[in-house]
Amino acid sequence: MMTDELIIRHDGVAGHISLNRPKAIHALTLNMCRGMASALADWGNDDNIAAIMIDHSEGRGFCSGGDINLLRKSALNDGGISGRRFFYEEYQLNNQIFNFAKPIVAFMDGITMGGGVGISQPARFRVATENTRFAMPETGIGLFPDVGGGWFLSRLEGRIGQFLAVTGARLKGEDCLWAGLATHYLPSDALEEAKRRIAAGHEIANVLSALSVSPPASQLAANEALIRKHFAFDTLEEILASLESEDSEWAAKELAALRTKSPQACKVSLRQLAESLKLSTFTQNMAMEYRIGSRVLTLPDFAEGVRAVIVDKDNEPKWNPATPAGVTDAMLDAIFAPLPKEEEWKPL
Repeated sequence: MMTDELIIRHDGVAGHISLNRPKAIHALTLNMCRGMASALADWGNDDNIAAIMIDHSEGRGFCSGGDINLLRKSALNDGGISGRRFFYEEYQLNNQIFNFAKPIVAFMDGITMGGGVGISQPARFRVATENTRFAMPETGIGLFPDVGGGWFLSRLEGRIGQFLAVTGARLKGEDCLWAGLATHYLPSDALEEAKRRIAAGHEIANVLSALSVSPPASQLAANEALIRKHFAFDTLEEILASLESEDSEWAAKELAALRTKSPQACKVSLRQLAESLKLSTFTQNMAMEYRIGSRVLTLPDFAEGVRAVIVDKDNEPKWNPATPAGVTDAMLDAIFAPLPKEEEWKPL
């Protein structure tokens, strides 16, 4: 089946989903989430399907994120109703992938950000290449690393997750492999052969291992000690103070990056990761992230962040509150509080 936004097909023993919005770097729409969820549900009950492959059609990226324009319009025009609907169904897809009984392989060849992280990280196999550019850049637009980011980032070693969550740092394929965000590193010209062998019924782990190559040295690994030192804290104020105390080019760069982000979003992200570590299941994490997303969507920073970065592109957002001190514990408590029972996110 081919739509304007997805190509869904049987490929030997594999179900194969290709994202198909190249002009938008395959950003996810509500219909794409629904189409993928429907295909997975069908294949879960199909004895002829042994594995699932998720990739993209033409273009330079796997998936650049979610439908930010829809979310901003919702925040401005309908009180967040349609935005919450998008979150609700997107998170169903994330949860479905995480808990899917059959192995799923996500090919992160190119830009893999936001919503793209949400459909790749829950997969059992995650393939990075020399083209991979991975990030959760949400704090730059007043959001937080959702789509399961709380679960995956909080469980990375050495505070790498906290660093990625608040700075929105971009990783290359070798960084993803080193950090555990990718399970394999393949040259991009080997991907079609990998897909051919998987479709032919070969063991996925053996296929990917046979075609893997040694990646370049990871810059993220080179900065591991600095990240572990300066991002060891669960408060934004302590992270900023730690970076300010060090006279190095790296610390100055990360400090400058952090000061461009929404203080509210950074504080939300740090609490999100801390709270996620207390949870025992991914499904519980997604329920928590839906509560956060439902509130943050209609707070001032999101619409303002999208305006500054995506609409007007002046990169001068006016955050509200403007400083970390202005984001109080009471404000955070309200963002994380349970929703009314009938509004809570529940897995299908």
